[in-house]
Amino acid sequence: MSQENTNMAIDEKLVNLSPFPSFVLNQNGEVLIWNDLSKSYFGYEMEDFSMNASALKESLLSSLSQEAYQSILSGKESLRFEKVQLVTKADTMIDSTMITTHVTVNNQPLILVTCILDESYTRMDDSTQSLKDLINGLYSSYMVVTVDAEGLIINCNTNFLNTSHWTPKRVLGKTFWQLFPDHETSMKATDTIWKTINSGQIWEGEAEKITKDGAPYWVYLTAIPTYSPNTKNYEFVLFEKDITNERKMKQQLEKIAYIDPETGLMNAHRLEQIVNEMIHEKRHFSFVYISIDKYYTIKELHNNRMEDNLIAEFTKRMKIYFQDSEMARINEHEFVVITPLGEWFTQGFLTYLKQNPIYTGNVAVPISISGGITRSPQDQSTFPHLMKASLATIANVREAGGDNIVSLSNATHKAINRKSIVEKRLLLALDQQNLKVFYQPQVDIQTGKILAVEALVRWEDDEIGVVKPEELIPIAEETGLINNIGSFVIEEACKQAVKWHKDGLDLKVTINLSVREFRDKNMAKSILSTLESTHCPANLIQIEITEKFALEAEAETSIIKQMRQLEDEGIVFILDDFGTGYASFRYMQLLPIETLKIDQTFIHSLLQSEKTQRLIHGMVQFGKSMNLTVLAEGVETKEQRQLLQEYGCDAIQGYLISKPESANVITQLALNSIK
Repeated sequence: MSQENTNMAIDEKLVNLSPFPSFVLNQNGEVLIWNDLSKSYFGYEMEDFSMNASALKESLLSSLSQEAYQSILSGKESLRFEKVQLVTKADTMIDSTMITTHVTVNNQPLILVTCILDESYTRMDDSTQSLKDLINGLYSSYMVVTVDAEGLIINCNTNFLNTSHWTPKRVLGKTFWQLFPDHETSMKATDTIWKTINSGQIWEGEAEKITKDGAPYWVYLTAIPTYSPNTKNYEFVLFEKDITNERKMKQQLEKIAYIDPETGLMNAHRLEQIVNEMIHEKRHFSFVYISIDKYYTIKELHNNRMEDNLIAEFTKRMKIYFQDSEMARINEHEFVVITPLGEWFTQGFLTYLKQNPIYTGNVAVPISISGGITRSPQDQSTFPHLMKASLATIANVREAGGDNIVSLSNATHKAINRKSIVEKRLLLALDQQNLKVFYQPQVDIQTGKILAVEALVRWEDDEIGVVKPEELIPIAEETGLINNIGSFVIEEACKQAVKWHKDGLDLKVTINLSVREFRDKNMAKSILSTLESTHCPANLIQIEITEKFALEAEAETSIIKQMRQLEDEGIVFILDDFGTGYASFRYMQLLPIETLKIDQTFIHSLLQSEKTQRLIHGMVQFGKSMNLTVLAEGVETKEQRQLLQEYGCDAIQGYLISKPESANVITQLALNSIK
């Protein structure tokens, strides 16, 4: 337990009942509540502060330094300012002690300012009835205890006695510390409260207390230091609200939030908290992820009663076998065990399940499990990476037939660590703009002239070296950074297209975009905005999509609409990887495709297989019949080029022409191709 920053809830009525001139500000310095005593003593009306947010600082608080004023508005703790000179509307000075308290009014966090005027100015009214009413209201609503400077209890009210079970005779003279439990956490919190109020500050927050009989209860405590003219010393008034029922309700809600109701195991959210705590404490443990194989098949083969019994019985066996370990249910049929025990013990659970089968009627249900063991911190040291490593291990187990529990392999360990490093370095690369764009030429097969170039992102990191696109793009898609990379490539490609255009080279630039990027409904708008900001003509840009993109896009009208919008502006779409997807040509009717790109996997076997030759010839003829330009990628030999030319292919791309190069190299190649 520690000091809380929870704000006390008040309303305008309570401010008006204050025995002191008081007002309420927001964090901009605007006055929202101005009580009657403030009007009486300072002469200002609420309307005097409605013109601008700085009116209060320029009038009543003009003698206050800017630093002190800002600390009132932005600070998170209650403040006390001694000997503040307040400027009245009549231009006179009033000496005051000013106390600021953070409160809430109608759920809005605000600042309550209370001005305790010097004795010569503290004429409350002809009557002290308002003060008496306020005191009576506080005493009837709160438990109130008064403690002297030595920490001895000198006064308390009936509410406190009823809740704490003390009697006046027994409690008076007891110490402040005797009202709280004596365990370590409570003692630290109690010392914090005492130090805070002894420094002249108000302490607010939840606190655990004990009754005379030692039973615990919880209060919301506001401890206020006050000065007694009689003793010429400080006294401390504790206002307490019993929140024991609220705490119990909170604990019940936390139990619901953290516990799987069917099994009594903790859920994934609570598991993450526990694991993070263990990692923070530098504890060593095995993270064992267990999944029931073919669970949904078992559900179909047995009745619903068996389905419920299966999980209950499986959990019962887990609890018996891993009885000293933390366990969680991740989803319907997957669990995690946190154990300090070794691999041999964990693998023994397979034997235990066979020796203690789960029955439906008199028939044993054939249950097998796949499990992955990841050690912390040796293998992975964060909760997300422990989960990823476990799932990768289970995938390997299932691929090998299932019904096994194995540790994270060295290969998987290295792959996950590499992926983790790439993810982190990619964020840094995007932030520091370390990515580069290279370009690979696409040439007219008849003339050899470079017609277009494909923009390809390249990344060479100082720490991890070259990251190839086939490694970079999947990670970028998984982490959601593909949009950032796409935006970077689009802008760079547009700038370069404009530069070539100005140099007299009308090279079209092809950009690869994913269906995930187009699921952003503002994608087309963003592309057109980039064209406008870079002054790039739309007809210089081509967008390359895959067959997978095309198949998904045909089912999403919003994507088709965006593609049509870009086509209307002059942007051309190229279908990449043609022939590698599903045998569906519906998207050819729906999507604005102008170029067909034959995948390099077919080109690589072009000279070795007559069947491939017939297939590619058919692809070219299909493209021609659809009025499409046909482009072949991955061309590496003159023989491949010759055959493609005979088939009627329009353009080629590949190492026969050039590998991806920087813009400067492409410029020289393009100039040479038109000589």
